Amino acid sequence: MKSSIASTQYTLTASDLDVLLALVRGGTLAGAASRIHADASTVFRSVQRIERQLGQRLFERTRQGYLPSETMLEIAGHAERIESELELARAAALSPNQEVIGRVRVTTVDAVLRGLVLPCMASLAARHASLQLELRTTNELMSLSRRDADLALRAIIPASKPPGHLVGRHLGAIRFVACASRAMPTAHRKRALDAHPWIAPDDALPDHPSVRWRRKHLAKAVPRVLVDDDVNVLDAIKAGAGVGVVPLFLLAQEPQLVALTGPLEDCESQLWLLAHPESRHLRRIAAVYQHLVEHIALP
Repeated sequence: MKSSIASTQYTLTASDLDVLLALVRGGTLAGAASRIHADASTVFRSVQRIERQLGQRLFERTRQGYLPSETMLEIAGHAERIESELELARAAALSPNQEVIGRVRVTTVDAVLRGLVLPCMASLAARHASLQLELRTTNELMSLSRRDADLALRAIIPASKPPGHLVGRHLGAIRFVACASRAMPTAHRKRALDAHPWIAPDDALPDHPSVRWRRKHLAKAVPRVLVDDDVNVLDAIKAGAGVGVVPLFLLAQEPQLVALTGPLEDCESQLWLLAHPESRHLRRIAAVYQHLVEHIALP
């Protein structure tokens, strides 16, 4: 795309920045369209117009989607700061006693959602009745930088650290225990751990603390049932399919389970509450962030 004298005179508008930032975050026309509540053809025409008026390409078109150029990444950085400052200005205009409103998107894994987040929801609703929570579960860390989520609760192995571009609070250590169904005869519970059929998330989560612990301490124990997360391990144990390792915080909520061990040595992860530094102090996000910090307690 050739530059022109007219292109140097064009000034990006706020609506231009909205479209461009949505495409950077979404990666595709459809992804961008869903973020700005438009249709893909509108995004396509807008990007073409902006690039033509600027006299340069801002995205490389590939089979995987739209890849931003270095110039576009720089523009996106400024656009994100403008977006955050605008939200902060709106929040500052509210009375301190005014209700906190808006949607906050929280991403985590199934076990943390079931055992730690959902028990906090009633008190959060009582405290901030106008807040809307969007809760998503995935084993992958959704991008807070692309605003796929506002907050993330993630279990990180002790030797690792949260991504450097995020800010957060360490909420404590997640400890694990080996469990069986309470329906299992008492005599069977006394057997050596490697004598039981095992349930584990080996293929789905090869670096999971329970997988590393079992391979180290029970090398001959081969899982009979493979599942994709801690909640499915727990449900399979309750169904009588075998024994497995579950987070200690889930055990307290499951009367159908019985612990075969105490907290396992060399088997834990660290729970972090993460946010993007430019959105962490937005009133709606800060309210949920603080509530989770105050109410999540790990045994």
